This record gives sequence, structure tokens and C-alpha cells, in this order.
Amino acid sequence: MKVPKTNERLFKILLWFFIIIGIIGISILSYVKFFLPNVGEAPSMTIERTPERIARGQYLANHVTNCMDCHSKRDWTRFAGASTEGTLGIGGDLFDKNFGFPGKYYAKNITPYGLSRYTDGELFRVITTGVTKEGEAIFPVMPYHYYGQMDQEDIKSIIAYIRTLKSIENRVPNSTSDFPMNFIINTIPHQANFTIIPAKTDIINYGKYLTNAAACVECHTKFEKGSLVAGTEFGGGREFPFPNGSIVRSSNISPDKETGLGDWTEKMFLDLFHTRSDSTILNTKLKPGDFNSMMPWTMYGKMNDEDLSAIFAYLKTVKPIKNSVVRFTSGKEGE
Repeated sequence: MKVPKTNERLFKILLWFFIIIGIIGISILSYVKFFLPNVGEAPSMTIERTPERIARGQYLANHVTNCMDCHSKRDWTRFAGASTEGTLGIGGDLFDKNFGFPGKYYAKNITPYGLSRYTDGELFRVITTGVTKEGEAIFPVMPYHYYGQMDQEDIKSIIAYIRTLKSIENRVPNSTSDFPMNFIINTIPHQANFTIIPAKTDIINYGKYLTNAAACVECHTKFEKGSLVAGTEFGGGREFPFPNGSIVRSSNISPDKETGLGDWTEKMFLDLFHTRSDSTILNTKLKPGDFNSMMPWTMYGKMNDEDLSAIFAYLKTVKPIKNSVVRFTSGKEGE
């Protein structure tokens, strides 16, 4: 039976349509895979390691941006997973599907053993845009989008400090993304949008700067399908599972009077950081199922009171989110 010519023409049109769509799709994927990310070349810079700059970087990296939290080994038998002595900067922390991430992402070794091949400019670029020496995108487990909004001088101070860390040999596996994140990841990095650190007398904006540098919103916002849920910023509720089945959820730090910080005083806020970074608490061994926290209190708790007060002042100005959080659900080893 002969096929009508109109049907032949329709078949050819559809065939060419799908061929063109396929070519366009392949072209887009090829562009994303091979031509992105595109944030520009790493800047040419040599950062002077003055005592003042190193001291500033040490304070930031250990107590504000908390680089040392993920890039050291944490002891989860102690409250808040205090860093294990002698592991500062060795990396190895794994963020995977257990935490809701679309792949396996490892914190790199940032001691000189891991970073000696990087120039200062290349380090500056990866910290502020998420693009490595080789031009590859990294998943924003490291909150480079926030660091890219900091004062450039603070980033340089962090680099000056980590250059002084003791070199520790520790080979960390390469991170991998699941499909389709292995394509999408290249679209995530973007150029930095640096700011100038506000004067400490401008307490609200100074607190906003520190809140961004500490990436507070990243943990204190609901998290679904690999990204933060818009409209829930600072409202808490993000889940963090422990290997023993326990789950801790981030607190609501918005100024909601019933479920957040609305009725808190500055003293209450500071006292919480002081008590949860007390050496007695941090050195106490926990039993399976005991309350624990993902928040690195041992580091944030050593932030100076002036900075903590500024963060509190800023948080009082953000949008109140009514969200009652069940902070901890106990699990048991082996379940």
C-alpha cells in the first residue's frame, strides 16, 4: 500500500524537527560541559604575609568563615564535632546524598601539601568564584557565593593565613556529581561581587557583612532538592543526619517572637555561644543518641563579642519566619 505524499512530507518534517532539536540540545550540553564555567582568568597577585594580615586571616578562617571546620577532621563523639588536634586543614569531610547533595563532595586538603601548586591569585579565584586552578567548577558546599561578597582584603588575609598552616600529607578523593548535576554544576560559579567591610559603628550593616561571611543563611534555611527554599531564609529547619540515625535541625534565627529570636536579648544570644564553646562541654564524650549539633560551636563561640553582637543586631532586622523547629530526633547506633 502506497503511503500518501502528505504523510511522507509530515514524516520528513517531524524527522528534521527532532534532528534539529537534538543538535541544539547536544550543542547546549557541549557548551555547558566544555566552555563553562567562565568567570575570567585568575588575578595576578602576591599576598604579603604580614603579622597583621595573618592574624586577621586566622580569626576569620577559624571563627567567622570557618574554613577550618570542614577542612579538618571532626570528632563526632564530642559535642558539635570539635576538630581533632593535629588535623587542621587536612580535609576529607564528605558531603553526599546522606546530606541531600547530588553527588560526593570532599573538602580538600588546604595545608601547603594540598595547595602548594596554587598561586595566590588562583586561590583567590577558587575561594570567591568556585573555579579551580584547572578551570573546573566546584559544588557550593564551600559557600563561595558568600565569600565572593566579602571585602577582598579579608579574602587575602585568609589566604595569607592558610599559607602558614603546617603541611600535612593527606590525599583526598576527587569530588563527583550525579547526572544531571555533572552538567548543571558548570553553570553555578559566577564572578565575585566584592564589597567594602562596613565600619563597626554601622552595627546593622557590619552585622550583615559578618552574617554573610559566616554563611548563616546556608544552614538556617530549609533545604530541598539540592538548594535552599526561597522565602524560608533564617527560619531554620534544615535537617542534618548523623551516622547513628539521629537528626539535628537548624534553629529558627529570624526575629519571629514565638518560634525565633524575637524575644531574645543580646546577652542571651552571646551567652549561648559562650556556654556551647566552653571547654568542659566540648571535651565531654557523648553517648549514642545524646543531643549533638552540626554547628561548629567550638569555632563560632570564639568569635569576639563585638562581632557576635553585630550579627544579633542584624538578625533582628530580617524578615520574621514563623517556623517551630523540632531541633533533635535521637537515633541509636546500628539502626
